[in-house]
Amino acid sequence: MWKIFVGFVVFAAAMMFLLMKAGDKVDLQGESHGQTQVETAPAQGTKAPEPVAAAPAASAPTEAPKIEPAPK
Repeated sequence: MWKIFVGFVVFAAAMMFLLMKAGDKVDLQGESHGQTQVETAPAQGTKAPEPVAAAPAASAPTEAPKIEPAPK
């Protein structure tokens, strides 16, 4: 039991050292999926880009496919 406690203390000390050494460079937000860019408002002298038009939706089939019953 004491080995678990010693292992925890060593691990906690190593993590505290890492956090203290790295400072604000450590990302603790979890899974960010590569989203590192923060969107900000454009500067006062610049014009915001125009929104891109969405692609037209695919047309749905007008009639459902006919399913034949399995042969008996």
